[in-house]
This record gives sequence, C-alpha cells and structure tokens, in this order.
Amino acid sequence: MGNSSADAEERKEMDIKSFSSSQHNQTPYIHKVGVPPKQDIFKEFKTTVKETFFADDPLRSFKDQPRSRKLVLGLQAIFPILDWGRSYNFRKFRGDLIAGLTIASLCIPQDIGYSKLANLAPQYGLYSSFVPPLIYAFMGSSRDIAIGPVAVVSLLLGTLLRNEIDPTTNPTEYLRLAFTATFFAGITQATLGILRLGFLIDFLSHAAVVGFMGGAAITIALQQLKGFLGIKKFSTKTDIISVMKSVFHSVNHGWNWQTILVGSTFLTFLLFAKYIGKKNKRLFWVPAIAPLISVVLSTFFVYITHADKKGVAIVGHIDTGINPSSVKKMYFTGDYLIKGIRTGIVAGMIALTEAVAIGRTFASMKDYQLDGNKEMVALGAMNIVGSMTSCYVATGSFSRSAVNYMAGCQTAVSNIVMSVVVFLTLEFITPLFKYTPNAILAAIIISAVIGLIDYEAAILIWKIDKFDFVACIGAFFGVVFASVEIGLLIAVTISFAKILLQVTRPRTATLGRIPRTNVYRNIQQYPEATKVPGVLIVRVDSAIYFSNSNYIKERILRWLMDEEEQLKAASLPKIQFLIVEMSPVIDIDTSGIHALEELHRSLQKRNVQLVLSNPGRVVIDKLHASNFPSQIGEDKIFLTVADAVLTCSFKLPEEV
Repeated sequence: MGNSSADAEERKEMDIKSFSSSQHNQTPYIHKVGVPPKQDIFKEFKTTVKETFFADDPLRSFKDQPRSRKLVLGLQAIFPILDWGRSYNFRKFRGDLIAGLTIASLCIPQDIGYSKLANLAPQYGLYSSFVPPLIYAFMGSSRDIAIGPVAVVSLLLGTLLRNEIDPTTNPTEYLRLAFTATFFAGITQATLGILRLGFLIDFLSHAAVVGFMGGAAITIALQQLKGFLGIKKFSTKTDIISVMKSVFHSVNHGWNWQTILVGSTFLTFLLFAKYIGKKNKRLFWVPAIAPLISVVLSTFFVYITHADKKGVAIVGHIDTGINPSSVKKMYFTGDYLIKGIRTGIVAGMIALTEAVAIGRTFASMKDYQLDGNKEMVALGAMNIVGSMTSCYVATGSFSRSAVNYMAGCQTAVSNIVMSVVVFLTLEFITPLFKYTPNAILAAIIISAVIGLIDYEAAILIWKIDKFDFVACIGAFFGVVFASVEIGLLIAVTISFAKILLQVTRPRTATLGRIPRTNVYRNIQQYPEATKVPGVLIVRVDSAIYFSNSNYIKERILRWLMDEEEQLKAASLPKIQFLIVEMSPVIDIDTSGIHALEELHRSLQKRNVQLVLSNPGRVVIDKLHASNFPSQIGEDKIFLTVADAVLTCSFKLPEEV
C-alpha cells in the first residue's frame, strides 16, 4: 500500500517536471479574448426584457400571418379548446366520458368534506366543482388536470378567514369574506399570468412545498378527529398540541362509540381500496369509486338505524339548485376589503403552485408542452368567475388528476363531464346526503390526505441537499406545531435564505491540471490533478455582484495565503501568478469590478500578478468599459486556463 502511494507521488512529480519542460520548449499560440462590438443600449434592453418575460417567444406563431389568421390564433391562445377542439372525435370523447364520470364519483364526497375544512356549508364545495371546471375546460392548456376544491387550500383559506371572522357567530360576514378572498385569489393568479410573472412561484422551493404539504396533511387529518370521534366541543386552533389536548380532554364524555365504529369501518375500507388500486394499476377505479360507495352505504345505514338519534352527527340539509350569484356579497370597500385581498393573495399563490406542479407532472408523462402563464390566466379567470357564483378557491387536485389520467382522459372535456354530473347532483340528489354521517367525510379526507405525506421525497431531499432538507422539515414542523400560516412563512423564509446564501457566499475552487491533458479542474473533485509551480488557479462559480464581491475578493486572498503557507513549510518557491478562471462568471457589476481592482492592488503588494481566464461577453465588455484590462495589462487576459498557464510558465524562472 505504501509503495503504491510512493509510486503515485513519483508519477505526479514526473508529470510536473515533464509539463514544465514541455512548456519551456514550446512556442505557444495564444488566441486573444474577443471584445464584443458595442451593443445598442435599447436593443440590449429589449433583448433582456424578452428573455426575462417572453423566453418562450409566445408570438412566434403570429409572424408573417394575415390579420384574419392572427385573430384566430389570438382566440386560440385565450381559449385553447378552439385549437384542439377541431380534431376532437368520438374516440377521445369516450375516454373523457369514462374519466369524467370516475372523477365525479370521487369529487362529490370530497367536496362536501373539503367545504367543512373551509368552514363553509357543504353545497359550496359542490358549487366549486361546477362552475370553475367549465371555465378551465375552455381556457386551460392541461389535458389531465381535474379542477375543484382541494384539502390544503381549503384548510389554508378556512384558517386565514377564521382569524378575521368567527364562522359560527358571523356566518354571513364569513361567507362574504370567503367570496372576496376567492375573487382576489383569481385576480392574483390572472395578473401573474398576464404580466408573465409565473417565475415568482418558483421561489417556493420543491423541498419547502414537500414539507408544507406533509405538515398540512397531518394537520388536516388531526382536524378530522372531531368528526371521526364524534366530539362536539373541539379546539379552533390547528396545532397538534391544542388538537390532542382537545381530543384527550373529551375522552370520558365527548367520544361517541357509534361514530367511531362507522368512521373506522369505512376508513379501513377506503385504505384497503387504495391498496388494491396501488397494487394493480388496472383497478384504479376501485379507490376512485370507494368514497362514493362509502357515502351511499353509510348514509343508508344511518337512515335505517336512526343512528343520528344516538349521537352520530350527520351533514344535515344541503341546499338544492345550481350556484346563486354572489356578486353583491363581496366586499369592495371597508376594513374587510384589505383582509380579503391579503387572504386571497396567499391562497391564490398556494393554489397556483399546486396546480402548475400537477399540470407539469402529467404534461411530462404524456410528453406535451404546458404553458405556465396560460395556466395562471385560466386558473385566475375560473376563480374570478367562481367568486361571482358562490364558489371558493378551486385549483388542480392531485388525487383527482391522477385518477383522471389513469381513467384515460384525452382532453379537458373530462372536466366538463364532471361538472355536468355535479350539476345533476345539485339539482336532484343533494337531499339524499342529509343523513350522511360526518364520520364518513372525515374518513374520506383522512384517506385522501395521506398521499400528501411524501416521505420518500423527504428522504431523497436529505440525501441530495441538507439545506433543502432544513427547508422541508422547517415547513413541516411549522405547520404541525404552530399553524398553516407559520409553516408557509417558514417555507418562504428558508427558501429565500437559501437563495441569499448562494448569492452572497458563492463557491470558489482551486484548480489543478489533469495528468497528460491540458484540462484544469477542481482539485477536491480530482485529487490526482497537479498544481502548477509558481501559479495559483482559482475558479469563481458565480456572477460577481455587490452582494458577494467583497467575499469573493477575501476568499481568493485566503486561498493565496493558505497556498503560500504550505509552500513556505515545504521550502518551495512562492506564487508569482494568480489566475482567476471566470468561465462561470456570467455577469459583473461596478462593485465586482471595484473588488477586482482591490484584489489587483493587494496582489501587487505581494509581488503576485493577477491573470484572468475566459471572461464572457458581458463581463469582458464591462471590464473594458471600466479600463480594468489596462490596469492589469491587456496581455493578462486569456481565452483558456491552459493558455494562461503556458504564458505564465514562460515568465517563471527556470528553477521554478
């Protein structure tokens, strides 16, 4: 083992010697770094704006088209159904019909349960699966997403609204604020899409979303213990400590064994149905139809046994008929307007994040493009119209979208089919839900939200990035032990903290030459890479801005000091050239250039020459604008690290 290590060191030394001698025996050809021609400032600004807001070039299809064709393309851009509808046929309709009926059987019991999470009457959940899916079918670009109320947004909306108005003592004002918040959620979503600001939702990292969703799932499941156990007096707080106190304080006098029997029986049935669907993908319809079967059977059981007279809480009366208008119920003045805007923005952003993530997932599975900005406009429009027709915030549901996908949906017509079924339910069937026990709704919600706890994703996040895991676990514990708002705040804060940390503390690395090549790479990644005598090569892996310029300068000097200490201890010649590899430096500002000037002056005092390698077009343009090349010398800027090392080696004394 010792011999092989000695041999490796000997080969390394021979490689250095052969490299040094070859450098002095060659006459190098050095290609100069190109200085780009001066750009027109307005043209450059136009290019920057285009790449920022119109990177997908949405107007490409309009080029060189007659006016009539442009009008048609414009209408198709707003209403994609006019585009794919031309090729619609019976085969596609058959797939959409089956998928629509399947997701309708799932959404009806879920909607009744989710409305309770939002502290609203059951019919409002059904209303929200009637109008919004119709609007989305005409304006949305996803073929697979299923629209309606979802657990996380329902809980978030209910929690935020409860902080402003008590739904028990002031149900009318609470309902009006819910419609107002839904309206501004839609305005937020549509505005982001129209202004093409969809990239803002990406600031909530995947890790933070995984943690937030997992925490929300636990919180939602805990909230269902009220209906599952038959408890009448329950905590209005959502944190796990308050909920468990409320549960255990009512053990002796608050639990109802008949309710527990109904809830646990059907929860077992629902989980078993899920297991069957997971084991055999062809039986996807089993977990999809299980909630409706549970509602029918449990309702029939309560009706014939009169269990409601023995303490089993039931849904009670549900208004029949389609959505009434709610335009006059919204707040557009007064104190509640600001509260509605604030709640709407938060709920709208979370709903948007969930819907776009779901849409992208299924689009990638079917290999088609999803226009994120069109999605935002469609989601915004459906929530704006929904707020005027007695709906609360609707978005894409992952469980329903997964069933929609597996049921063979072809287009957004499956949403129209679902909407028609909900319409028929509202008109004719809602009285039959009167005896539906609350315990079965709790069981349906618990079985639905279990899938939101993605522990496999959390484990993968831990393996890949520890800081991402901190964001994930921080959001999770924030929701579980504090509240949904606190968890969301933690998720956003940690996501921004990570961005700030990466911007203000970018990575740097010292480079060495890979043996028998002219390639220079990170010595930590390639331990066999050899350092060049008398030369220190440092790579900066970030743009150099005001936020990190001072750190980068100090870090480079620290690299130099560490290297000189090692050389002094080994009685080796000092560093005479410091090469900064700038390939990853995509931009630099005035603070960055000032930091380079300070670095140059510090190196001069140490008798070390500053050399730059491969600055990009934007960087070299700004360096020349500041006359920095004339300070260090035009001949100190090279196209590659190999060119820089070759030139520096010729200037080193022979003994080095």
